[in-house]
Amino acid sequence: MRFNELRERLGTITAKTLTERLRQLERDGLLTRTHYPQVPPRVDYEITDLGLSLSPLFRSMVEWSNDNMPLVRSAQRQYDDSGRPRPS
Repeated sequence: MRFNELRERLGTITAKTLTERLRQLERDGLLTRTHYPQVPPRVDYEITDLGLSLSPLFRSMVEWSNDNMPLVRSAQRQYDDSGRPRPS
């Protein structure tokens, strides 16, 4: 995927934050970055086999989220209703 495609899919992330995260993922070997010297510059990112090996963990996290989000939202409402300050 290209940088702007990633940014659009992720929604509210800033360009600076996305750049930092992509560099860290590249450094960790979870994705590759390919730069094409053209005008305008083009950079593609691709997940590596090491990155793909995380898929089962992410799948489990999605399942956990689907199963538990009603409980999380209830806990959030209770916290918010208690008058305690919301974390930033």
